[in-house]
Amino acid sequence: MTDPSKVAPTCRACNQNRTGRHRLSSAVQIAGRMLCWSLAAGMAAAAADILAAPQAGWWPYTWPVPWYLVCLSALAWALLRAREKNADSPPSEDDDELCEEEWEKAA
Repeated sequence: MTDPSKVAPTCRACNQNRTGRHRLSSAVQIAGRMLCWSLAAGMAAAAADILAAPQAGWWPYTWPVPWYLVCLSALAWALLRAREKNADSPPSEDDDELCEEEWEKAA
């Protein structure tokens, strides 16, 4: 039997310790993955529509769904990414490590 003091924390405990910045970047990653996967599904559905020409009655209503998801996930990703970039404020004026020019280049 394992020692109860050595049990790994649950996912719920890990999520409670995350900062707002980490949660935002995690949401950006999820939206980006959704965008990529829905784009891949849209291309696969378009290829299936052209090559296989499915005759199912539901097919004309189903194959454009991934393309709608592409639009929604691209919008979500763009909004979340803009919010993430806005959350990163430039360094203060007394901090000489990065000048404003380098900060804009990095962004």
